[in-house]
Amino acid sequence: MPKNDERLLAAGIYVISFFTAFLGPLVIWLLKKDDSSYIDYHGREYMNFFISYTVYGIVSGILVILLIGVFMLWIVGVLGAVFTIVRAIKAYEGQEYKIPFIFRLL
Repeated sequence: MPKNDERLLAAGIYVISFFTAFLGPLVIWLLKKDDSSYIDYHGREYMNFFISYTVYGIVSGILVILLIGVFMLWIVGVLGAVFTIVRAIKAYEGQEYKIPFIFRLL
């Protein structure tokens, strides 16, 4: 079981992403990844999540021309918010939960 401050920082990666989508989580991850494998895991998962959902958003934006992109943008936005909240809760509980539908590049 990870320590309390590791769990808090891992959950903080997801919570701060609502305010600074990329920069805040990146700073926490880069500063603490060498100190804790738990924070490193959650930092990698968030960055993979961010890259994947950015790609989904761009594809949906392009598909707005065909009108299906409007619905896809809503779905991507809702799923992004829901998975971020679920991940923050799971990180604080000390669990390693893998987000579905993301590219694992890092």
